[in-house]
This record gives sequence, C-alpha cells and structure tokens, in this order.
Amino acid sequence: MKILDPPAVRRWARLAADALGQARTEIDALNVFPVADGDTGTNLHLTMLSAAEAVESLPEDVDVAVVWQTLSYGALVGARGNSGVIVSQALRGLAEVLKDGQDLRAGLLRAALLAREAVARPVEGTVLSVLESAARAVQGVEGDLPEVARQAAGEARAALRRTPDQLEVLARSGVVDAGGAGAAIVLETLAAVITGSGVGHYDVPAPTARVSPMTEVGAGYEVTYLLDADDRAVAGLREELDAMGDSLVVVGGEGLWNVHVHVPEAGPAVEAGIRAGRPHRIRITYLAERTHRASAGRGVVAVAAGDGIAALFEECGAVVVRRAPGTSPTLPAMLVAIRQAGTEVAVLPNDEGVRSVAAAAAEVAREDGVAVSVLPTKATVQGLAALAVHDPLRRFDDDVVAMTDAAGHTRYGHVTVTDRAAFTSAGVCRPGDVLGMIDGDVALIGGSVEGVAVTVVDRMLAGGGEMVTLVTGAKAPEGLAGLVEEHLGHTRPDVDLVVYDGEQDGYPLLIGVE
Repeated sequence: MKILDPPAVRRWARLAADALGQARTEIDALNVFPVADGDTGTNLHLTMLSAAEAVESLPEDVDVAVVWQTLSYGALVGARGNSGVIVSQALRGLAEVLKDGQDLRAGLLRAALLAREAVARPVEGTVLSVLESAARAVQGVEGDLPEVARQAAGEARAALRRTPDQLEVLARSGVVDAGGAGAAIVLETLAAVITGSGVGHYDVPAPTARVSPMTEVGAGYEVTYLLDADDRAVAGLREELDAMGDSLVVVGGEGLWNVHVHVPEAGPAVEAGIRAGRPHRIRITYLAERTHRASAGRGVVAVAAGDGIAALFEECGAVVVRRAPGTSPTLPAMLVAIRQAGTEVAVLPNDEGVRSVAAAAAEVAREDGVAVSVLPTKATVQGLAALAVHDPLRRFDDDVVAMTDAAGHTRYGHVTVTDRAAFTSAGVCRPGDVLGMIDGDVALIGGSVEGVAVTVVDRMLAGGGEMVTLVTGAKAPEGLAGLVEEHLGHTRPDVDLVVYDGEQDGYPLLIGVE
C-alpha cells in the first residue's frame, strides 16, 4: 500500500475499534494512573468506536481529506476519559497531515505533539510517551509507508514495556500504562491495514502484581463536556480548570472542544465552561464509587440478523436491534434499545462480533443508572435458549445466571454455501461448496445443503442432546426442515424438534442442540 486512501482509513478505524473492544477488560485491569477507576480500556474503545462509525457513515466517493477530517471529528465528540481525549487529539494530528494519505512520519510527529500539548501537566510513562517514542523512531526510517507503519507499531510496543521504568505507580502496581496499551493497539492495527498482514490478537501485558482496587480512589469528580467556544476563551478556561483540579485535558479547535478534568467539586468546573462558551453533553462521575438507581423495569435486548428471527425475539418480549448479516449494529442503536428495555437489562449479542459494541453500549448505559449484563451468546439459537428461561420475577442476578446457563448448554451450528476458496479445518473449500459449521468451526465440506444439514445435526447430537432447534433461512431449499425431521424420526425419535422460519440471509439453516 502506497497511500492511506479512504477505504484503508475506514478499515483501520473499524479494526482499531474492534481490537480495543476485545482488549477492553484487559486494559481496564491495568488502569492505576491517573486514578484507578478501571475504565481506560472502555473509554478508548468508545472513543475509537465513535470515530469508526463517523467515517462509516460517509458516502463511498469522498476524498481522503474528508475521511480524515471526519475521523478526527468523530473521535473528538465521542472521546471519553483522560486517555480517550488524548488519543482523539492524536488522531487530529494525523488528520492534519495525512490529507493526501502519504506522509505517515510527519503525521505521527504531529499526533504526538498535539497529544502532549493537550495535557496541562504531562507525565512520562503514559500514553504520551508511547506516542512520542513511536513518532521519533520513524523519523530516520528509510522505506515506504508499510515499513514506517511497522517500525512505529514495533516501537510503540517497546515503549509500552518501558512505562513502568518511567512512572513509579506503574512499577509499584506491576502494570504497564493502560492508555499506552491502547495507543499501541491503535498503531498496530494501522500497521496491519497498511501492510496487509493478517489480523490477530493484540496482546495486553497482564499485571504482575495486585492492582489497587477502585475503592481506593480518592474522593472527587470526573467532569467532561463538549464546549462551543471561541479559541481565545479556551486559554483562560485551561488556567481556571488547572487551578481547580488535575488530569486536565482540553482538545479540539475551530470552535469545538472536548474538556476533561478531575476536581473536588463538579459545579465550579461546569460554571467555568459556561463562562467560556456553551458546554453540552456534560458528564459528571464520582470517582470514589459507582452506584446504580433502583430497578424500575426488567427487559431483554436481542440482536437479530433476519426478519423472522427478529419477530421470534419480539414475540418473546425482547427489544430487538436489527443488523445486516456480517455487520454489527451501531452504538447509538444499541443504547436506544437498552434504555427502551428498562433499568435492569440483559443483552443478547447472538454473535461474537457484536459483543464489543454491546459491551460498550452497556458501559454507557450504566452511567445513566441502568443495570446491564451482556450475556455470552455467540449464535441466534443460544439467544433463543436464553430468552426461553428468562423470568422477570426473579432477582436480576439470578435471571442472568439462568439465561447464561441455558445459552452455555446450547451447542450451535449452521450450514452455508461459500463463495470463495479457502483453507479450513475440514480441508480446502471452493466456491459453491456447502460448509457445515459447529461451534464456530468448519466441521465438514459437502455438495448439498440437505446432506450437510443432516450430517451436522448427527454430529452435534453425538455428544448428547434432548432438543434440536432449526431456524431456516431465506434461501433454504424447499422441504429442508422436513427432511431433517424425517431423518431424526428414524435415528433419534427421543429428541424433541422445534422449527422456526428465520428468513436470515447467508445461512440456509441455523442449528441448536440443547
């Protein structure tokens, strides 16, 4: 790749958001500085998710400058927490330089500079050090864009490992810097897109000692807001907020700013923003403890990829979030559904790729006092099994345990027709081959949907089972469910069978065995 064109920027934004979503809890566990509130991974994920969704909303034919500008804007308005706000400013630095998609060296240098300028009292051994080390390391690199990206990612990882040597609280807690870990992932995903390398797991160094718990955080408030203000008014605001508290980060420009500060009292920080301009999206979090409002309603949110499946979940009382096959719903769509469902909400992602967005939405909803639990449902049939045992009269925690147990005791499989050649765990497949999947892995390759469906059901029942659920798709061969039913009548008459018309695209048949 010679330039970071619009499709590449879109791919990177989504890949970075997904990777941060997968690493969210691991990064949260590292969070001891500036306060041990255990949310850095979540904040970075939400920040990058906002940037990704902003660029994905653009038309396909926009030029690269518009894509970068939109990425920067999406990160700015969605930035959360100290590290999220800093990373949004780093993205702004990249956007200012990479309008032609080429000079990554200069872009990284600008990103590191703007990130450092945004912090009132910079501290070494943090995300600032990781960004700066990566930028400096590539200034003398001889090579094309892929080589620069590889070197930056490698140095970011090396700088991350050095953070405990730079910041005593990290060394004492046996962790690397949480914000730096997120920044390293952002640069590693950028290198993966530019070099065309395979997407893998992005490691987060585990703590080597006991990390101080959240309850040890000193009293005070985290205050954040977006601010419409003249650039000249922001200088005075910085001085005023810096005198009030710490962890001050103010980023943005051209009339729109994102303000983050930790203060003993929240009111004066908001009032300072009012004097400077118009604050909005004001968020105030008590740092010493997090509490939830009492329940005023129990509900379930289910993600569905077919009209029939959506109708099934709705008939069972769930609030449904629809998605196209192979995609994830947006964060706003998930949030609307959770808030609509009640104040105690179980979320059924029903796909491994949806889980990170569901977790991000749950985190935001919790700040509004909603008790949310994201269940580990990886398939539609697991979601149906969980919803079947849902009881709104049980204690919420007990209900979540029962639903999780039902989903966990449901094996899932599906039948699909592949449109490309690939190496699989069952051998090489070619376009037009029928794949039988069990628990996410290719179990067999065949020539007909009917034959593969019967074999998959037999294999899934070989380990035991009392009920089989079939969900037929929009392109299922006529009589497919009847054929499987007839087969089971001869081979496993002891098994109960339930058949639904899911109308899903892509998968002629979904299979569940409980």
